[in-house]
Amino acid sequence: MKDVLIIGGGPIGIACALECKKRNWNYLIIEKGALTNSLFNYPKNMTFFSTSEKLEIDDIPFISKNPKPNRDEALEYYRRVATSNNININLFETVTTISKEHNYFKVSTDKHEYETKKIILATGFYDIPNLLNIPGEDLPKVTHYYKEAHPYAMQDIVVVGASNSSVDAALEIYRKGGNVTMIIRGEAIGERVKYWVRPDIINRIKEGSINAYFNSEITEIKTKELTFKSPEGLKTIPNDFVIALTGYKPNFDLLNQIGIALSNDDKKLPEYDKDTMETNIQGVYLAGVICGGMETHKWFIENSRIHAKQIAKHIESTLAV
Repeated sequence: MKDVLIIGGGPIGIACALECKKRNWNYLIIEKGALTNSLFNYPKNMTFFSTSEKLEIDDIPFISKNPKPNRDEALEYYRRVATSNNININLFETVTTISKEHNYFKVSTDKHEYETKKIILATGFYDIPNLLNIPGEDLPKVTHYYKEAHPYAMQDIVVVGASNSSVDAALEIYRKGGNVTMIIRGEAIGERVKYWVRPDIINRIKEGSINAYFNSEITEIKTKELTFKSPEGLKTIPNDFVIALTGYKPNFDLLNQIGIALSNDDKKLPEYDKDTMETNIQGVYLAGVICGGMETHKWFIENSRIHAKQIAKHIESTLAV
């Protein structure tokens, strides 16, 4: 019987594990991918918005050679935190079912079954993309993730979206020799785009180096072209690859399976106590980005790392009873 089972091995899951370790609880992290799987799947050249001290967990120093750390530095930091503290974690193991049995929970994965007194869900939101739901989206040329620019050199590329990830992809691919077109549902580049990058993309669009269609949506993707709806009507352009960076969403199926209440609007906000992070299901806690439901821009490592201490404090009071 585990005291605490943590689902998700990202930075916040690791922070929760460190709090469990301090209290000598019998805990385990279950992570369906690699350690900090979401960070691992970020673009190779990604730079964080925050400085390194805001990404630290448990007051363990994060030393970066850059004013703002990049993906590789973050992977190295969280890996060293996990390994030097010998956290208990099972990687590449996927939770399939969770059920409550009297005063404990049964958790089944694709490899094992567990019993635990408490569950912390720190599953993030990066694993399930928001689909366009249009003909041709299942073609091999379409991806909802961006890793690096090299494969797109000398190709006709459409980048969908105007967020940080879309802008970074468009600029990198343009500078590696790709012919980039951005198709953007809104009327402008997103206001939350990193302040040192936003002027760059706006200027590249103004000078015509990157094509951009605002207030537009793709209607169909074909092997060598795509069609989109614009204020000027339907347009068809040559196309080799589509990078649809339209955002991601939490695993709501898992939340529903446990019985966690969600708001009835498009935000799908999960119900939890903001002081203890406990959900409407006693003994189940939320930590990190998953707290925001579809509002995935509200929680980051910087402002959710405190969740670990909040949860541990409450669990400590209940386990002592």
